[in-house]
Amino acid sequence: MQKIFKHIGTIVFIGFIILSACKQPAKTIKPGEIWLDNNGVHINGHGGGILYHQGTYFWFGEHKIEGKAGNKAYVGVHCYSSDDLCTWKDEGIALSVVEDTTSMIVKGCIVERPKVIYNAKNKQFVMWFHHELKGMAYKAAMTGVAVSDRVTGPYTYLRSVNPNPMCWPIDYADSLKTKDYNFEQVKRWSPQWQEASKQGVFLQRDYKRGQMARDMTLFVDEDGTAYHIHSSEENQTLHVAELNEDYTDFSGRYARVLEGKSNEAPAIFKRGDKYYMISSGCTGWKPNAARSAVANHPFGPWTELGNPCRGTEKEMQTTFQSQSTYVLPVQGAKDSFIYLGDRWTPENAIDGRYIWLPIEFSEDKPVIRWHDEWSLNTFN
Repeated sequence: MQKIFKHIGTIVFIGFIILSACKQPAKTIKPGEIWLDNNGVHINGHGGGILYHQGTYFWFGEHKIEGKAGNKAYVGVHCYSSDDLCTWKDEGIALSVVEDTTSMIVKGCIVERPKVIYNAKNKQFVMWFHHELKGMAYKAAMTGVAVSDRVTGPYTYLRSVNPNPMCWPIDYADSLKTKDYNFEQVKRWSPQWQEASKQGVFLQRDYKRGQMARDMTLFVDEDGTAYHIHSSEENQTLHVAELNEDYTDFSGRYARVLEGKSNEAPAIFKRGDKYYMISSGCTGWKPNAARSAVANHPFGPWTELGNPCRGTEKEMQTTFQSQSTYVLPVQGAKDSFIYLGDRWTPENAIDGRYIWLPIEFSEDKPVIRWHDEWSLNTFN
């Protein structure tokens, strides 16, 4: 009899544990709040991107310091890990800027929007980022690359470049390659200036040295082809550039996207057989209305779909006071994606907040709505 009561007690205890677990509230995401890591410190991963590898999400972002100085790189790229996108473990600095003044990645340069992808062929992790040289503001318009055998790093910096020197875009008309522009006599932002920009005057200017590359992201297609998408041509036109098989350099094949439309902060994802892009206009640190587009191939052509945000006029015109940085596919949930944006605070860079929101689809168009608090159960 004692054994029977003992077994009954065990069953009741297990049932209590299961019932308690079922009653536990779902872990949630609160856009715009302070997000603490496992050490109780506000996550320092601005302008970031996320790599899903072997069952874990890895978040790479700009490590900022306090004040206006934080808009430059004095530490490097921070890494965090999570298995639920809600609780994050501090994995330390994945890529460090250095004291060596002869290095291009010296402290005080600008390192923005780091993204990491995995090269299965080489079993190597590859990081790309927007890189501006110390003391040159945003004039260099370069992109840097670093590699590591471990997902959390440390990453070894390889080089920074202006992409695709001596290479014409695959979709650029021969008639425009030799067109002569008397650009110095054209007033900036005039209709003539905008038309010349659309036709590729800046593309021609940078043909020999390599193209400009500012706000950027990475995208790896299902066939393993990797693309580096960046704002180019004085931020007037996006370039979708194919990377080589190692993902550490450009292949020389690239396309101009949304020519003359002034897009930055691109984020690309794939749903079904369609490729989608969310981007922003060019208003510096100030938020503006998000943009969306769709294509049948990363090289385009891309068709504009308008502002994906739904809400009040202010929410729609400011993208919920944020700017896009990445779109994350949710593992294990088909056609489920999260908009990742930053709420910049340039006066005190370290206090920047993260705006993560679920993406819905209406008539095959992405839609983003505000949620004070939400969980991954939203995708169920």
